[in-house]
Amino acid sequence: MKALFTSSVSRLVISASLCLGLLSSPVSAQQPTPDSQMSQTNPKTDQLIPSPPDLAASSWVLMDASTGHLLVNHNGDQRLPPASLTKMMTAYIVEQSIDSGSIADSDMVSVSENAWRTGGSRMFIQEGTQVSVENLLRGVVVQSGNDASVALSEYVAGSESAFADLMNQQAQRMGMQNSHFMNPTGLPHDDHYSSAHDLGILARHIITDFPDHYQVYSEKYFTYNDIRQPNRNRLLWRDPDVDGLKTGHTEAAGFCLVASAKKQDTRLIAVVMGTNSDEARAAETQRLLNYGFRFFQTRKLYDAGSVLNEARVWGGDKDTVRLGVQNEVSMTVPRGSADNLTARLNLPETLHAPIKAGQQMGTLEIKSGDEVLGQEPLVALENVEEGSIFKRVWDSIVLFVTGLFD
Repeated sequence: MKALFTSSVSRLVISASLCLGLLSSPVSAQQPTPDSQMSQTNPKTDQLIPSPPDLAASSWVLMDASTGHLLVNHNGDQRLPPASLTKMMTAYIVEQSIDSGSIADSDMVSVSENAWRTGGSRMFIQEGTQVSVENLLRGVVVQSGNDASVALSEYVAGSESAFADLMNQQAQRMGMQNSHFMNPTGLPHDDHYSSAHDLGILARHIITDFPDHYQVYSEKYFTYNDIRQPNRNRLLWRDPDVDGLKTGHTEAAGFCLVASAKKQDTRLIAVVMGTNSDEARAAETQRLLNYGFRFFQTRKLYDAGSVLNEARVWGGDKDTVRLGVQNEVSMTVPRGSADNLTARLNLPETLHAPIKAGQQMGTLEIKSGDEVLGQEPLVALENVEEGSIFKRVWDSIVLFVTGLFD
């Protein structure tokens, strides 16, 4: 019992094998078991995984959309000009503004001379006219319109520079450590850059944060002002599993593509930067996605609401609290390796009432060997109210006494 009462500075670490075959079983089957019971690698049954393809590009990553873990990484953190891949952040901030209620799809945006004069790829909006936010968003995503991007940035933030400030703040919140934006279009600027890894992070947020808006990334055509333009993402025509996201091209950036595809329970995000042609970016991205779906699979590890531990609570109206995960936990791993994953619960040494259901109490780490593949919040699955004065005083005495013997 002494081990339960060590210093509050220390951390309680419980390692366990994942109960992959017992996801719908009773609570006891969901609880982690000691390290000695972890699954052992069986060389006869493990599938061999070849090296990922070597692409004709500057930088590329393949990301597990469920966790953000990189399955393939080649120069993924190299800072490069993102060209029109920038517009994913432009669209994200607009979608965020719509969801927060600060603007609406139906709002009519007055087109400024500045937006109308913006060069490069265009939606062909006219100065002095009004265009709905919904149509401008399609102009950004489907037609890659620089004019539409500027019009939206001015409407949301007042100016391109103010909007760029929002872009950089959002990039920091997302953990995009190798990105800096100077405009909403991706037109060249020395201080405007991103990385394949960062753009994968952004794509994952677009997919998961605003699923109601994500369908626009799969639209093959958009017509405005009687001008019908195709989506430049060739994979929307070639691969029925691909449902977004965005292309980009400038002389400095080369031809770039961020694409996401879902096959059964597996969603992957591929980012390829710096190819030499429109055809090459599509072909190389397809190779990367094919590799991912051929040699990786997504496994559900825990159901939403699974109880992973019953932890001691001090000063409460009961002595324990059930801890687990609020949402389903899935992981994309090499085929045949899922049974070798391990779980690790990280908890504070002491938990004190009151505790509210849904309150984060620690983390669940999913590991393969020494590598952490993903983390999930470990939350209380029930309320624990404060106990009586006598109970709180007694628990304080017990904690004090046991601390003397630590």
